Amino acid sequence: MKLQNVTTKPSPSRRRYDDACGTAHALDLVGERWALLVMRELMLGSKRFSTLRADLPGISANVLTQRLEGLEAAGLVVRRRLPPPSGAQVYELTEWGYEAEPIIQTLGRWATRSPDHDPSLPLSATSIILSFRTMIDLEPAKGIEARIGFRIGKESFLGSFSGGAFTIARGPAENADLVFTGSATALAAAVYGGQDLDVLIASGALAIEGDRALAERFTTLFPLPAKAARPEAGT
Repeated sequence: MKLQNVTTKPSPSRRRYDDACGTAHALDLVGERWALLVMRELMLGSKRFSTLRADLPGISANVLTQRLEGLEAAGLVVRRRLPPPSGAQVYELTEWGYEAEPIIQTLGRWATRSPDHDPSLPLSATSIILSFRTMIDLEPAKGIEARIGFRIGKESFLGSFSGGAFTIARGPAENADLVFTGSATALAAAVYGGQDLDVLIASGALAIEGDRALAERFTTLFPLPAKAARPEAGT
């Protein structure tokens, strides 16, 4: 039986692997530098071009435009206009694009085993929130029934522990049992870097409202995996 070709003709400017393997085609779709990080930044909802640039400070406007166009052509991203009075243009993932979250999670979890991974480097609000969805260890979280809010820059998120499950997404942080306010880097320092909450609070990098005991416990629920061993020289 002859296979029907249902793929979109690629742009002649994009290099392809010309390999039938699904992994190779995945790299055709998101293997360009910054492409997967653009998708990561859209994983919690739509964003304006200017917001994407701010959340990916190392990318130029020209490259961001190219990556968005490539992801749009691949069927992973769409553009739309917000309703009045805003009328702003935003980018968001398609239904298929959102299916890449487990891939990003697995890749991120795997890469944290690298001896060269540095959790103290800057990261975006979306990065830290997605990391919580990725790295949560539900075993030591048993028995927690609470809502935890996060205010990171101009964005707010709401996490919920309920019935042994943990969810977190964009949402108002008001009326939560606990609210963290600060930068994504400060949150990462508390959760992944083992920095004392009192030190972060005293420095002004982080503020906590609500259940302090819950805050202490929360920071222990996201253990990083053991580092991979480097091979000995000459082996």
